Amino acid sequence: MDNPVRLHWLDPRDPNQPFPPAHKAMGDPNGLLAIGGDLSMPRLIRAYSNGIFPWYNPNEPILWWCPDPRAILLPEQVHVSHSLGKRIRKADYAVTLDCAFETVLEACAGERAHASGTWLGPDMRLAYLELHAHGFAHSAEVWRDGALIGGLYGVSLGRAFFGESMFSRADDGSKLALVHLCRQLAAWQFELIDCQIASTHLKTLGARDVPRERFLQMLREAMRHSGRTGVWRYELDVPCDRRHYPPRLSWPQATRP
Repeated sequence: MDNPVRLHWLDPRDPNQPFPPAHKAMGDPNGLLAIGGDLSMPRLIRAYSNGIFPWYNPNEPILWWCPDPRAILLPEQVHVSHSLGKRIRKADYAVTLDCAFETVLEACAGERAHASGTWLGPDMRLAYLELHAHGFAHSAEVWRDGALIGGLYGVSLGRAFFGESMFSRADDGSKLALVHLCRQLAAWQFELIDCQIASTHLKTLGARDVPRERFLQMLREAMRHSGRTGVWRYELDVPCDRRHYPPRLSWPQATRP
């Protein structure tokens, strides 16, 4: 690990405290920039606006990251494989936005195969629920036969979407959520999706690494535009067979600006 003296401590009593410049982040572990603070909405919005995100284990100090390189996905360049394209066209499912944010959050917090525990602890979930209540955090859901089979959630500021986590309970569940979300974000002229750290799963969908400075430049451009807050609804033609949507929830009507 790099010299720990470089690590910046944040005061939990001051949610308006600025973050250190990204270039001061450690190289090992990659991108560790600061420790401490809190998960208040002002601090989180400031963090995401500067390309910084929280990631830490429950019952441990909050850690703030800005890795180099940075994984991004351009919404209009999402890659759809032949097999995924067939599944999309089959349309034996329904997709929605912001209809089950807390349920998606809980699913993302669940234990995964080949992994123990979860980084998405109670404090993190409460923080994202607050962001959602104020129109800054959003979820994408995929339903089949009334059950939630996949989804994702993230934070939206300006024309940037910061993907946080996704889950699947059926083949390609999270991929369906991401592809349809990308198509809607492209229609809304979003400029990038921050994937944080690339994974094989994301790379199959078109995610790629860019140098941190390039990512921050792209983010600054995206932040020059007004954000799309409030409740999101699809404004494109998407699979929406009501037979797949759970009866306990009202059918979401599309909203147009």
